[in-house]
Amino acid sequence: MKKKTVFISGSTRGIGFNLAKKFIEDEYEVLINGSNLKNLKKASSKLGNCKYYLADLTDEIQIKSLRNKLIKQKKKLDILICNYGHSKKSKTDLNFDYAYKTNFFSTTNLIFGLKKLFNKKYMDIICISSICGKYVIPGAPIGYSLAKSSLNHFVKLINFHPDFSNIKINSIALGNVMFKGSLWEKKIKKNKKETLEFIKKNVPNKKFISINDIYELCSLLVNKKNKSLTGSTIVLDNGQNRSF
Repeated sequence: MKKKTVFISGSTRGIGFNLAKKFIEDEYEVLINGSNLKNLKKASSKLGNCKYYLADLTDEIQIKSLRNKLIKQKKKLDILICNYGHSKKSKTDLNFDYAYKTNFFSTTNLIFGLKKLFNKKYMDIICISSICGKYVIPGAPIGYSLAKSSLNHFVKLINFHPDFSNIKINSIALGNVMFKGSLWEKKIKKNKKETLEFIKKNVPNKKFISINDIYELCSLLVNKKNKSLTGSTIVLDNGQNRSF
């Protein structure tokens, strides 16, 4: 059988890189993306020299160039994981323009820009979001939270558009994710006692979300047996939110 092809944005490090690793282990053809060529080459090498694509997803011209390159290489996509974005407070708190470019338009630009390459029979899109976009999280950057909220609403609304009738699209609202180099790892190194006390107090399961947790949910969403779950934002937060 032909390998499924998955394109993962923002995949030179962090969640995107680790998801790419998991998909490769499960024998998918993985295409990674980033805006820094040096980091892309390094990530590709670590992942076994998978195909890499340089593009700043906030720039529609670069996305057009990316699409043309994929067309030239005769690539067709079965799965698109829109992972690119960040929550650095100094940049995504009250700078709404930057926050939306990075955490909302980077995703919508990519989806519409690559739509011609989507598998016409069976296509899955997963948008990596945050619980900040669904609930009030004290201390979370305001612009980032608004952008992720818009992303979750986009997933719901575009699901009803006739052009997306053969596409399953969902978002995953993540809680506190732990991986090597993550914000939470840095917080633990800085103040382990205070950080673990926060998790103990605010998270019923008293633990972090792992890359395995995220990948298992992605695997469920892209499984061909899953024909009904679409237009949804699935919360993965170890029970942290207090919503009914």
